[in-house]
Amino acid sequence: MLLVAHGSRDPRAAEATRALARAVSVARPGAPVLASWLDHTQPDPTEALRGLAAAGHPRAILVPLLLTAAYHRRVDIPAAVAAAQRSGPPIRVAITDVLGPVGDQVDQALLAALRRRLEEADPGRFDALVLAAAGTRDPAARASVGRVAQALGASLGTPTRVSYASAAPPTVTTAVRRLQARGARRVAVASYFLAPGLFHDAVTTAAQAAGAVATSAPLTNTPDLVNLILHRLTHPPQSPR
Repeated sequence: MLLVAHGSRDPRAAEATRALARAVSVARPGAPVLASWLDHTQPDPTEALRGLAAAGHPRAILVPLLLTAAYHRRVDIPAAVAAAQRSGPPIRVAITDVLGPVGDQVDQALLAALRRRLEEADPGRFDALVLAAAGTRDPAARASVGRVAQALGASLGTPTRVSYASAAPPTVTTAVRRLQARGARRVAVASYFLAPGLFHDAVTTAAQAAGAVATSAPLTNTPDLVNLILHRLTHPPQSPR
């Protein structure tokens, strides 16, 4: 199994991905679980797939560690697989769905992971929630983040709004203050990030300055996220190659 993360200049992000790979390996013994990154950290998925093929593995399952099915899932990952198959020993690769919503469906394990991190942040009672995501210019990807916010809010019985750290409005500051202006007294922030990094740091700082009662940690290697990855493996991959 090959886990493919976005990648970051922040070393904490790569370590979080490695920790997730170790957790998945423990939960699913008997087959190697490797981590790779699209940017900033090695190996990239092409290199990792070539290594698996050279080691004698005839097939691999690639799991995109992405929360939306945007450009990286549609373009970068298939291109990396194609590059691996153009050179080196042959290897058959199946690509699963991303960890975020598939169509209109938000996996219950993803919601459980978000709730777990929010409980660990210990905000106490809160009457409104902001789901803070990295951000994207892709309207379909933003719509999928909105579906997660709606499902999370419904599961908690709490009004929930989306914010973005980049690429799209509103910021977490704006989202928190809008909820406060509508009467919310205790606004919490749920982090829709897989790993720590500059975006999560900025969201945490801005949320605190705006008066949020707590900001949750990234999902990293929560048991629920491991379960979500295992769930992706039990369904037919979208892109056999």
